[in-house]
Amino acid sequence: MSQLTLTPKISEKAIGLAEQSIFVFEVPTSTNKIEVAKAVEKAFKVKVAAVNMVIAKGKLKRYRQIFGRQTDTKKAYVKLKSGKIELFEGAK
Repeated sequence: MSQLTLTPKISEKAIGLAEQSIFVFEVPTSTNKIEVAKAVEKAFKVKVAAVNMVIAKGKLKRYRQIFGRQTDTKKAYVKLKSGKIELFEGAK
């Protein structure tokens, strides 16, 4: 397994979910739930209960007559059994 990059998403919704021990990460589009769960457990020394994934389609953009699309992003909602992630504590 290659090194998986977990980018935490800091927003009002993510902070609200962090109080319920659900943490939001932006992950590469090629990853799956099992890889994300293992990476979070290894990186933050916590136990993962469940992982839900969401693919956000890129927005359609236009510059003069040229149309383009932003890249798709994938978010992982990670629910913890025990422990907490300190990255989300300072954002309150």
